[in-house]
Amino acid sequence: MRLQKLSVILPVYNEADTLGEILQQIRAVELPCDREIIAVDDCSTDGSREYLLAEAARSSDLIVLTHDRNLGKGAAVRTALGAITGDVVVIQDADLEYDPRDYTRLLRPIQEGRSKVVYGSRFLGEHKAMYFWYAVGNRFLTLTTNILFNTTLTDMETCYKVFTADVARSIKLRSNRWGFDPEITAKILKQGHRIYEVPVAYNGREFWEGKKITWKDGLTVLATLLRYRLFD
Repeated sequence: MRLQKLSVILPVYNEADTLGEILQQIRAVELPCDREIIAVDDCSTDGSREYLLAEAARSSDLIVLTHDRNLGKGAAVRTALGAITGDVVVIQDADLEYDPRDYTRLLRPIQEGRSKVVYGSRFLGEHKAMYFWYAVGNRFLTLTTNILFNTTLTDMETCYKVFTADVARSIKLRSNRWGFDPEITAKILKQGHRIYEVPVAYNGREFWEGKKITWKDGLTVLATLLRYRLFD
């Protein structure tokens, strides 16, 4: 596949401390194509929205969309997907846990025609040690995905989900919050796509640094997996 434009989706909620750095990192990646950054501010209260709007006013590669109330990461991704003009999409968190220098590795299987969907696995690449129970929960949810959908993923909950625009437009997403990852994974697999995994670096942040996911979100993920396997 000849890549003409990459759409980088950037969900944002109270990430003022890291926005400047993540935008710099995204722009520093050398790509064989144009890029657009679609940032969706999910009703931040720390100045993130104002920063993004000011940056967009002086940068042609940044599109900023906003929510009037906090809806969740899934809703932010869904809003951004409605605005993409690229032929491949990558989801990028704004918190510096994931390194945009991995884009080249993530895009290669799509460029070479091996898959239309690529996930970046934190468990295959170099990474800072995670909290033990966070890692256990992640692996349990990934194992559940593999059992329910007959696949062999190592990291279903990864932020780095990359897919072609036609795949993006064929999937109707409904989950607003942490149900997004299992929903999109379930719908991709039910369409018959085999997900290609590549190793990516991971620098997990601490809860005191703003990490938001908790064990309760894991229950949402599990319920979503069961729903889209058994009932939808």
